[in-house]
Amino acid sequence: MEHKPYQVVIDDVWFTVSKLDDATFAISEYGHWEKVHSFLLIGDERAALIDTGLGIDNMKRMTDQLTDLPIMVLTTHVHADHIGSHGQYEDIYVHEAEEDWLVSGIKKLSVEQIRKDISRDITRPVPASFDPAAYTPYQGQPTGLLRDGDIIELGGRNLVIYHTPGHSPGHIALFDPSRGYLFTGDLLYDETPVYAFYPTTSPEDLVNSLERIADIDGVKRIYGAHNTIGLDPVLLDEVRAAVQALRKQDLVRFGTGIHRFDGFSVQF
Repeated sequence: MEHKPYQVVIDDVWFTVSKLDDATFAISEYGHWEKVHSFLLIGDERAALIDTGLGIDNMKRMTDQLTDLPIMVLTTHVHADHIGSHGQYEDIYVHEAEEDWLVSGIKKLSVEQIRKDISRDITRPVPASFDPAAYTPYQGQPTGLLRDGDIIELGGRNLVIYHTPGHSPGHIALFDPSRGYLFTGDLLYDETPVYAFYPTTSPEDLVNSLERIADIDGVKRIYGAHNTIGLDPVLLDEVRAAVQALRKQDLVRFGTGIHRFDGFSVQF
């Protein structure tokens, strides 16, 4: 599968910013074992920031260098590695199914486990402000709620919201039809498994969501929230075949560990 290299425009101590095109950037945290990517999409009137990363360092330092436009944060889902810098922004949106997660805290996942996962296997210097023992995921009231089929208008550029539950109940994917970019969050990426074995996950919903994004017309590039930046849309053919295989073997119902396919894997 083809992996397109992208130009690095900011090589920060913690963040790496890659240019996907003149108005689209990946903000990556390669110093952490999760290799998290957030994405800044710039329109004529405002910008959208898809997720805000781990919160080990302040992402606003990066976005301030990339645009002067007002930024709205679009949350793919309320897990700690996607909401880390939410507190640095004023306009925050989340799917309605996870509004309470953002306000009251991530469900069925202890802060002790979150702190353990955030602080392990770090390979780059972290800022002095980062204290793993005191790390607490963002909590706050969102500016607004997202629903399936919503259109986010940025000025000359729109994003379509797809509700894609499974990894979490309010997970969303976002499609930019003007460029053919599909941002899949933790629904689809390569190298490491997509997880569906937590108390708040649903393997059946995950498979249905994978099938749904595989049927989106006009996808030219897939951008997951972890590992490789920019996957060839041929992966969606593999996704479609994998969904058929899982349903045929009834693995969604009974679960048998990690299921590996050509370009990705799922852990039930």
